[in-house]
Amino acid sequence: MADRVKQIANQLNYPKGLLAGQVAIITGSGQGIGAECARLFANEGAKVVVSDIDGAKANEVAASINANGGNALAVPGDLLKDEYIKELVKKAAEFGGGKIHIIVNNAGFTYDGVIHKMTDKQWDVIVNLHGTVPFKIVREAAPFFRVKDGEPRNIVNISSTSGVHGNAGQSNYSFAKAGVVGLTKAIAKEWGPSFGVRANTIAFGHIETRLTAAKEAGAFVEVDGEKIALGIPQKQKAAGGPVPFLDIPLRRPGSATEAASAVLAIASPLSSYISGQTIMVTGGRNM
Repeated sequence: MADRVKQIANQLNYPKGLLAGQVAIITGSGQGIGAECARLFANEGAKVVVSDIDGAKANEVAASINANGGNALAVPGDLLKDEYIKELVKKAAEFGGGKIHIIVNNAGFTYDGVIHKMTDKQWDVIVNLHGTVPFKIVREAAPFFRVKDGEPRNIVNISSTSGVHGNAGQSNYSFAKAGVVGLTKAIAKEWGPSFGVRANTIAFGHIETRLTAAKEAGAFVEVDGEKIALGIPQKQKAAGGPVPFLDIPLRRPGSATEAASAVLAIASPLSSYISGQTIMVTGGRNM
């Protein structure tokens, strides 16, 4: 125990950053919260593996990090393909000299529909991406986490207030994000006792990303050749009344940097005794 306390103290005072010497896989890090996580982690000394389905954006984020003195590797691909998950973990371990310390399961999007009109495809795509994919990544990376080398290991799974409270029009997303909470607790209980692995969930509220921008802005993702529009219809966004964000005590949405900062805080030794928890990052909403 004394050695572990000393190790944490050394990390907190380490001039090269809170995550110096650690290797982190961050999914969905070609843009938005994931890209900010990649940059913040690299700034704290981590070797970052940038995973995104958009190869151009993944390469751009990695190149930016490397140009600014960080250390990043882009490994683009489709997380819904099992062979890509194997490739991602393999390349991350090679990049890390045989080690992986952190996984941030952040990748995802919304594919909304009311329950009685939701298709099997809408359900399956979202449940697989937000629920099954994090499980498969963690399972594939198990040999690098179930180790006793004295180095920290932790997993941060990204959830949502939709997974905690539910949300109309998002039964698929709510279901998957609620499942992530249970998965996280299971990881913490299985891998914490013998290996010291920490696992936590961060549930975001209204964060400014393409998922909360006006739908009319035209952002989309493509699944099996079908373009899926992202965002919230302007009419719905305006339905909140004359006081913007009245249901958020801070009266504003969070930024991608603020969201990523919460991920960094939980992944860092500053949170070394936090495990199995769901941290709400909502500006006070739904408290």
